[in-house]
Amino acid sequence: MESITKANTPIESWTEVILIYNSALKEIGTKLEILNDEFQHVHRYNPIEHIKSRIKSSESIVKKLKRNGYESTIENMVEYVNDIAGIRVICSFSSDIYRIAEMISNQNDIKVLAIKDYIKNPKPSGYKSYHMLITVPIYLSDRIVHAKVEIQIRTVAMDFWASLEHKINYKFEGNVPQYIKDELVECANLISDADARMLHLNEQIRDMN
Repeated sequence: MESITKANTPIESWTEVILIYNSALKEIGTKLEILNDEFQHVHRYNPIEHIKSRIKSSESIVKKLKRNGYESTIENMVEYVNDIAGIRVICSFSSDIYRIAEMISNQNDIKVLAIKDYIKNPKPSGYKSYHMLITVPIYLSDRIVHAKVEIQIRTVAMDFWASLEHKINYKFEGNVPQYIKDELVECANLISDADARMLHLNEQIRDMN
């Protein structure tokens, strides 16, 4: 099996990059849907609320390469940019995050390259999410390549906060006033508390059955 980043598996154009990473998103998306359906069948419960996916724009990739001191080549894109293909998994409760991550890790053809747990170790801004960098095999007509996908798993509340933070950072071009940063941290703490209380309430209801 060959890796998408190896020289003997040349990715010759942006069109081919799109093909491979779109295929990777389909592979992971299908796996997640099957796991969610199985969980519903066995436990009468869906841990996944919804799934979002995207391919990073060529402009964003070029900016990231330049920021990290790399030339804007196709080879550097697939070698050094880990989030060309991204999937965001939104779930109801914080306990679902680790359950979903475990189910993904247990897939035999998925290789976990890195994990960043911003649930247990939030960013100073208050950001919380669980990040996984994985590879998934893509079966082409003449070879198998392993494409990297970044998976972010978070609750609905965490996703709402992260969406607002992103809009604020875009509005201020990264130079957010301190009083707004402080307010965001406070909101993150409130959301974290709400997530914990909703999880506890759900567990109480479940135990009544």
